[in-house]
Amino acid sequence: MKNLTILFATWSDGLFAFSGDTQTHEFSKVSVRGLAPDGQGGALAISGSHSLMRRAPDGEWTTLVRSDFELSCCIAVGSLIYVGTDDARMLRLSNGADELEPIDSFNHVPGRDAWFAGSAIINGQRVGPPLGVRSLAANSDGMILFANVHVGGIPRSVDGGRSWQPTIDIHSDVHEVCAACSDPAIVVAAASVGLCISRDAGITWTIESEGLHDAHCYAVAISGDDILFSASNDPFAAPGRIYRRSLRPNGSVEMVNGGMPAWTDGMVDTACIATRGSSIAIADKGGNLYGSDDFGRTWSLRKTGLPVPSCLLLC
Repeated sequence: MKNLTILFATWSDGLFAFSGDTQTHEFSKVSVRGLAPDGQGGALAISGSHSLMRRAPDGEWTTLVRSDFELSCCIAVGSLIYVGTDDARMLRLSNGADELEPIDSFNHVPGRDAWFAGSAIINGQRVGPPLGVRSLAANSDGMILFANVHVGGIPRSVDGGRSWQPTIDIHSDVHEVCAACSDPAIVVAAASVGLCISRDAGITWTIESEGLHDAHCYAVAISGDDILFSASNDPFAAPGRIYRRSLRPNGSVEMVNGGMPAWTDGMVDTACIATRGSSIAIADKGGNLYGSDDFGRTWSLRKTGLPVPSCLLLC
């Protein structure tokens, strides 16, 4: 990954940055999540659930804004930054503003009253994520926003967040949404029913599960002409598998090999597949970091023994 930095954010011990042979630990003993490009060669991140931060290309961090809401994910679209929360709200930071502005229209998405938390009661304790915005995406021309709500489908906005419409059955249980850089009409999602693909900017979706060992998909990203995604039958401890599918309409699903293990050490969760150009980084819950520099044809194990990742970014 020549000239690229891998940002490896964790749920419990900050963020690690890998650049060539250099490793830095840029936070410690704090949860970092929501990594996203800032549109200026740097990165955005959420630290400690309440701080939206920016990492400059030289590695210097600054706090953009703090919030009382528990922030979950973010995306930069032009001069605006959209931020999702763990209680399924949508916020926006305008250029030069010193606070996050709630987007009230997101509280009135048709069908919102049917949304529900993706958690479960196991051994008398509630585990799993709350009802919240799990991932955000914008199509390649920045005209359409997509918000993956867990569990509430993928509302989309075609007017900068002034209004939102539902696009997929909420019971698809979507875990991540991703838009193609090459075509503003193509959007993909990883869901509990399989790999979801839209070729009309999210208006309609097809669902594919043939060829998977289990239909429960969690992370998804696009690398060149391929969709890369993960599947696992257990979000808590079970091993997972990485798959590839061509973006072509008649593409088929195949297991990723070339140095990627048949089974990862624990699942590869939401936001733990990152792509940029021909480079790809993947992290599993076992703390293993894999990398490829040829669109995922060959892989190497880059690092082991890391904390459980929350998300990855190549920058």
